[in-house]
Amino acid sequence: MGHTKEQLLTRLQELQIDFPRYEHPVVLTVEAQAKYVGHLKGALSKNLFLKDKKQRFYIVSALAETKVDLKVLSQRLGLGKGGLRMAPEEALAEILQVPLGCVTPFALVNESARHVSLLLDQGIKSQECCFFHPLSNDMSITVNARDLDKFLTSIGKNPAYVDLEANPPVGKDQPPDLATLVPSDAKIVAEPPEKQVSSQGPERNHLSVNNHPKVITVAKAVKPSNASTKEKSPDAVNLSISYADPDKFVQEILEKTTSIVLSEIKEENIERNGEQLATIVSNNISKQLGLELKNIATIFKNTAYTEGFKAGIHHQPKRM
Repeated sequence: MGHTKEQLLTRLQELQIDFPRYEHPVVLTVEAQAKYVGHLKGALSKNLFLKDKKQRFYIVSALAETKVDLKVLSQRLGLGKGGLRMAPEEALAEILQVPLGCVTPFALVNESARHVSLLLDQGIKSQECCFFHPLSNDMSITVNARDLDKFLTSIGKNPAYVDLEANPPVGKDQPPDLATLVPSDAKIVAEPPEKQVSSQGPERNHLSVNNHPKVITVAKAVKPSNASTKEKSPDAVNLSISYADPDKFVQEILEKTTSIVLSEIKEENIERNGEQLATIVSNNISKQLGLELKNIATIFKNTAYTEGFKAGIHHQPKRM
């Protein structure tokens, strides 16, 4: 179960973050929210929950007036023109664990959202403070960029501010400028049925809009194909070679395991769980690392197959 509004507000108080709060009726759009707090000090924000074709999830938190072009943003992330789409309601409940209309950076406080990538509008930094829903859309609070960063850092998120209206060229000699914000260790969920999503209507708070996706890149690089061979990028070749090396394969597993353990052993977790921490950490490692190991093992197997296939072709005995 995700954090409640009260738990979030308590956490902000513990972090000594100042957040004027304003209660109002439930709202689902920025326009509706503006009716109650638009006249107060603070900039309104729209918070967009997205996914890509590989079921990796993103929150884009922008000023209400910032124009976000999903096709451009998708290209800047290295996902192609149609790589981003609206995240479905199922993912909203499973990943962010917040109701419709409640997507904000604060939703990342939930453990289930640990792999969601966050893109913050650089315009937020120029505002004295901004409005966000605190996991519930019957209240709005205002925080400044400095305090928002403090909160994100406290949950292990490195704030990434970007110019969401920029449209830099992307090509062979100009790599995607936001590719490092694509999550590489994301939780994979089942693909839900496609839904028709209209691009018309008001902006909604629950809909659209730290590393390269290593596992996916490798899988593509080593997948056997009957089609004509295309030139591979140096990065893809190097990753394929690394997965052909058992020592590097084991090192990859150890690094991922260490990362999960360190993320779990935090002071607040120790205080909250006490003697049960070891069991909780063990369960989380099993849960989170299982899919990772399966993906890595599959890549290792495919790489071994590919290398063996190549060796067989190059070293076939001559026929008499």
